[in-house]
Amino acid sequence: MAASTKASSKRLKVTQVKSVIGGTHGQRNTVRSLGLKRIGDVVVKEDRPEIRGMVATVAHLVAVEEVE
Repeated sequence: MAASTKASSKRLKVTQVKSVIGGTHGQRNTVRSLGLKRIGDVVVKEDRPEIRGMVATVAHLVAVEEVE
């Protein structure tokens, strides 16, 4: 049962497109918590409300795609 749930879950591909220089400490911490270190870094995260909220906080710094 867990395998079928895992297979059907969506994922988010998050790419850092702008620098955190000049951003607030909260924005810097959020970008780091997403696993991004520099412009061009890409991470794939589970599509969960917590991750969606983090992405919304730094939406002006990242690009997001839904992937399977």
